[in-house]
Amino acid sequence: MNKNIIKDKSPLPASTSAPSFSSNSIRLSGREWMFVGIILAVLLHVGPALWEKIEPFEPGTDYRLSYELSNDYWLYSRYCRWACQRYDTIVIGDSVIWGYYVPRNATLSHYLGEVTGQQRFANLGVDGIHPAALAGLIRYYGRAISNKQVILHFNPLWMSSKKHDLQIEKEFRFNHPKLVAQFRPKIPCYKESFSKRLSVVVQNHLSFFSWLGHLRLVYFDGMNISTWTLKYPYKNPFEVIIPRRSVPDDNEVYEQASWKEKGIAKREILWVEPGTSLQWRFFQQTVELLQARGNRLFVLVGPFNEHMLQAESKENYERVKTEIESWLKQKKIAYYIPPVLPSEFYRDVSHPLAKGYEMLAEEIVENPSFRSSIH
Repeated sequence: MNKNIIKDKSPLPASTSAPSFSSNSIRLSGREWMFVGIILAVLLHVGPALWEKIEPFEPGTDYRLSYELSNDYWLYSRYCRWACQRYDTIVIGDSVIWGYYVPRNATLSHYLGEVTGQQRFANLGVDGIHPAALAGLIRYYGRAISNKQVILHFNPLWMSSKKHDLQIEKEFRFNHPKLVAQFRPKIPCYKESFSKRLSVVVQNHLSFFSWLGHLRLVYFDGMNISTWTLKYPYKNPFEVIIPRRSVPDDNEVYEQASWKEKGIAKREILWVEPGTSLQWRFFQQTVELLQARGNRLFVLVGPFNEHMLQAESKENYERVKTEIESWLKQKKIAYYIPPVLPSEFYRDVSHPLAKGYEMLAEEIVENPSFRSSIH
């Protein structure tokens, strides 16, 4: 060791003492934090409303939420408000109402208008919206549906197995998880963490977050900003957000081939009884919510393709329909459980083809319960 080294033990000058904050830290006073809070609050409230004024939205006749935007709940809410201002009757349900195998001018709502000679039926169907998710959709994003005439569809398909009914314990990915009840009642196959569930609850109560989801879906290919910038490092995200129509053209050609023509086999279905069904329980909640908002309801059950059922499954389905009908009668709700359509009018176990929708619309309009509830 070099003994000539002398250790300087004198204290450091005051100017060189360790700083209490890092060089890039930002310190705000209480007043400045209050100002930031006000700006954020204004943005949370004004952002979505301002965007509605600058983003074109002209749905037109027979509009339905596009398949690509099925998860755009902000746009659904906007369409809800638009439709409730212009149409007498709102038609709500899953892909059967949406019209999965037909163009938008061949859906049930279209043919109801054609049969009655009045353009008064708005298609508020959403692809894949099972009853557990529909309850959340109407609660959080369908608030505009009040004091209206409503045709509410129930698809028995969601009771065709314990998996469809969300009763199995094993986790699986189902449609629209952000719309289902996050805590109560418990959904056995839904295994998200507590923090994720809490985040979903907050998002469903603040339109700002559903608006951000809309921006992601329409302008950023469904990605969040960080992921999008990694994929497109040379693009400016602010240049991408140029308001454009959220109503894509529906130019797809739909094949009108029946289930038999497609070679689909008959099915053996292990029905879940309505008394133990989660999906039926959520559907009942939706009925009660719509009634509490002053709506006049007409419930449509089916039309289910009974031609595809094996003999025992068909017998069990009759019992399911009887229990559903009993509850609707008990609650004095106008309803219609149509007879099975001709076999060639079905595409699969629950979706009609265009001819099926036309025939169903004619039957509904002739139904006395419909006439008394939907004026």
